[in-house]
Amino acid sequence: MSAPRLRPRKELRSQRRRRSHTCWDHLYAAPLWPMHGVNLGTLLRTCDAVGACMAVPRLPWVPEALNRGNTLRRPACVHWSGDQVAWLAAMRERGARIVAVELTDESSRLADLPAARVPTVAVLGHERDGVPPEALDLVDDAVEIPMVGGGHSLNVAVAGSLVLYKLAGLL
Repeated sequence: MSAPRLRPRKELRSQRRRRSHTCWDHLYAAPLWPMHGVNLGTLLRTCDAVGACMAVPRLPWVPEALNRGNTLRRPACVHWSGDQVAWLAAMRERGARIVAVELTDESSRLADLPAARVPTVAVLGHERDGVPPEALDLVDDAVEIPMVGGGHSLNVAVAGSLVLYKLAGLL
């Protein structure tokens, strides 16, 4: 068996999009109740990787957190939600499928989550408290990420990345 061939950076760069994608209005990561700023920049890089947009609340510290954690050399697609529940309601009214990353009695396993075929919002809650009840009333589906360890949850960047790759049809 031969060793895997490492692809040089120049080759990888030539196969990637040369400029940032415009808003495709198809897939959104929505960490609407963020707790830790560093996770927002990390999740923003995942959004770029899968062609998704990010929706965040206009809290005073969020723009700085996005700038600090974002290592992309180009602008990313960011939507400002204002009131989080009202933004979700507006997206639902536009016909978007709302998927909460949350443990509920009806949550399906991540492995069973189908790729997004219509505009889809992946809602991520507060890392300690989850998605608030008033927002859960607006979701179409809930998905859980199975864990065998002793932790209760993953951080927002990791959980959001797993769900985005699945919704983008890349896993």
